[in-house]
Amino acid sequence: MIWNQTAYFGAGSVEVIPDELARRGFTKAFVVSDAVLVETGVTGRVTDLLDRARVPYVVYGDVLPNPPIENVQAGVAAFRASGADVLIAVGGGSPQDTCKAIGIIVANPEFEDVRSLEGVAPTKKPCVPIIAVPTTAGTASETTINYVITDTERRRKFVCVDPHDIPVLAVVDPEMMASAPRALKVATGLDALTHAIEGYTTAGAWELSDLFHLKAIQVIATSLAAAADGDADAMERMALAQYVAGMGYSNVGLGLVHAMAHPLGALYSAPHGVANGILLAPVMAYNAPASGEKYRDIAAAFGVEGAATLPIDEARAAAVEAVAALTRDLGNPTSITAVGASEADVAALAKAAFEDVCAGGNPQPASVQDIEALYRSLL
Repeated sequence: MIWNQTAYFGAGSVEVIPDELARRGFTKAFVVSDAVLVETGVTGRVTDLLDRARVPYVVYGDVLPNPPIENVQAGVAAFRASGADVLIAVGGGSPQDTCKAIGIIVANPEFEDVRSLEGVAPTKKPCVPIIAVPTTAGTASETTINYVITDTERRRKFVCVDPHDIPVLAVVDPEMMASAPRALKVATGLDALTHAIEGYTTAGAWELSDLFHLKAIQVIATSLAAAADGDADAMERMALAQYVAGMGYSNVGLGLVHAMAHPLGALYSAPHGVANGILLAPVMAYNAPASGEKYRDIAAAFGVEGAATLPIDEARAAAVEAVAALTRDLGNPTSITAVGASEADVAALAKAAFEDVCAGGNPQPASVQDIEALYRSLL
């Protein structure tokens, strides 16, 4: 199992960053973020700390949602010109993933095309050291060995898996997440729930990963709605739960929800968490025959009465409905039409999902035709 060397949690934990930089001997930071976080002052919460500690830095604030290859390549060039020796990722999944790709390519320049990083890339050197500061409670990129990049030319997303990319330090401060709009809290929270449920049921799951994922499901089920509505305590619980889910799924993989969500992001720029929320309950229903007793645990985590003694088919149905009900109650879309999909694209979507690296972890085998049927059921 691979995790960060060090992680800090709790409100105000970003305050440790200057001391950690000094302790580790770093002299100049390259801060990777996005324009919204820069404009709203969220990134400034970190750079203000650097200013007070007189740590020089450069901000690369141009990261786009569903970051494309070109975003990574521009970041690599900017890092090389900066003279920095450490990366600080401030943001949700897009800045975190972009930062990982930048760090990997700077250390392994033979992968400058970016596309060659897809799958399990044979990099030889650890990436430039990363301090990861998430601003959403969802992706857990700060503790995973995964990142996702968009190939706009080929209209696809691709997943990169590399133990060399894991941040040396994660700082999970719920105050950095508090100002996110409700829709973003919902989407990223559903992403975290998807990580937890797919990680719990994926073909690679085992006893240790199950501990992380089941706990994450329990916390998310009872905290996501309140966190989305601004409850600070619930936000802190979500911040920890999404990290715990990341500790698990990063080491055992995901499944068909993520495989089907990636093409929706690539073709229509659908927010990743929104796409996951649309797909999670329907894919759970598809996977139910291969779920063993695990859906009983999921139902119990959602507070389904008598989950422990229900006939297994009823327990499975209850788990699916509990997830579907939460998705509806949060106001997430429930059809792929809502993010721009149409019947004309189903064949291309299904082919891309079938070829996605996450599909291999799905507990129930799925053909291209099976995936087409799932997409069509959600039009």
